[in-house]
Amino acid sequence: MSLHIVFVEPEIPPNTGNIARTCAATGTVLHLVEPLGFKIDDKSLKRAGLDYWPFVKLEVHESLDALMEKYGQGDHRLFLATTKGGHIYADVEYRDGDMFLFGKETAGLPRDFIEEHKETAIRIPMSEDTRLRSFNLANSANIILFEALRQLNFPGLK
Repeated sequence: MSLHIVFVEPEIPPNTGNIARTCAATGTVLHLVEPLGFKIDDKSLKRAGLDYWPFVKLEVHESLDALMEKYGQGDHRLFLATTKGGHIYADVEYRDGDMFLFGKETAGLPRDFIEEHKETAIRIPMSEDTRLRSFNLANSANIILFEALRQLNFPGLK
């Protein structure tokens, strides 16, 4: 098993390229939920991931419903990363197989989906200044992923 990063309808190729590089380097599975705001062979996406793409464990899902049908039950716990999360990400005990879902850059995850899964909605603390909406998508994924990896004692990493 391993950890999973899920980008739901990502729009900006470098964010996906950057997290793909992290996923390759940590053995994390990357899931992309369509529609994507770019083609997977996009030059800027490839450039951000440099030569890491052959090492990325990638799954592409045609919709959020398709992802949920495959992973919504069973061994995988789903954590929704959202500014509306009720739990601070570092206060959660993670385990192998956990999945971290992140919404698109301009809108986040669908509100009804967050409401449906509010017990596993997590957030990264940040300023209360309303002009600052959220952190960069790839940076947020890295912050949460590395907390989970730290808790698991960085399995398979040196």
